Amino acid sequence: LWLSFAPVADTIAHHFFLSTKQINWLSLIYLVASIPSGVVAIWVLDSVGLRWATIVCAWLNFFGSVFRTLPFLFIEIQDPFAFLMAGQSLCALAQTLVIFSPAKLAALWFPEHQRATANMIGTMSNPLGILVANLLSPALVKKEKDIPLMLGIYIIPAGLACLLATACLWESVPPSPPSAGAAHSTSEKFLDGLKLLLRNRAYIILAVCFGGGIGIFSSFSVLLEQVLCVKGYSNEFAGLCGALFIVFGVLGALVLSLYVDRTKQFTEVVKIGFCLTSIVCVAFALVFALVSQLQGQTLALAAICSLLGLCGFSV
Repeated sequence: LWLSFAPVADTIAHHFFLSTKQINWLSLIYLVASIPSGVVAIWVLDSVGLRWATIVCAWLNFFGSVFRTLPFLFIEIQDPFAFLMAGQSLCALAQTLVIFSPAKLAALWFPEHQRATANMIGTMSNPLGILVANLLSPALVKKEKDIPLMLGIYIIPAGLACLLATACLWESVPPSPPSAGAAHSTSEKFLDGLKLLLRNRAYIILAVCFGGGIGIFSSFSVLLEQVLCVKGYSNEFAGLCGALFIVFGVLGALVLSLYVDRTKQFTEVVKIGFCLTSIVCVAFALVFALVSQLQGQTLALAAICSLLGLCGFSV
């Protein structure tokens, strides 16, 4: 739902008489909303528990996906962008509840030697959804009349997640703790924990580095179609490059998570990963400069997108 508009931004903009800046805000609202709502989401996960946080998330996500379709159900609506933005905003509020939950899930339900892998699987489920959007949106929207079909189809996974969360989740914690750490939690109270983190220099450095990586990933995912299509590449090729980015990122994450679960060399892996990512980002800039001069650089672009996912996204 986050990136359903981005792979077909030009078609959406033309149909609703919107600028590309407005279309970009349909994705950027997720990042803006995550700043205040993210703090609330952490508190909700700590105080209410995983079960109710997931159920609330699923229902918000479902209502948001339905709200986006209202401009097509009622002809007299004068400002469809407001409904699109409102639907995206509901989905954005939902996202923080579930996107912060894998670490909590791993700590409560898995023993220590499986936590990195469990966290990786939970975290990678989000980019797998982005992978679907990169492939599905261009495949569904060949013409402007296909937009309602796309929005309708995206309601299906949101509704399925809503049904599963409501009917199948019964407990926030397992009947018996999987480890001594899970049985005797040493977590600080919410506000005390925030104060400790803000005074922790190593944590601040890690947060800045990770935030920079998320910024690169988000910009890449949202703007790739617009970057490539102005140079003559199709929506399908832009979606393919986004898909390669995710696929190789998931493969890299799988390998790294299994490795650090066994070796505990988190610091070394992160340092090497960030260095390689920086090199690939420079390579992407050089390749795009070449694209500006020459057409038909599909293999080079696809290879760079794959390497960027493998080195950077997996971190």
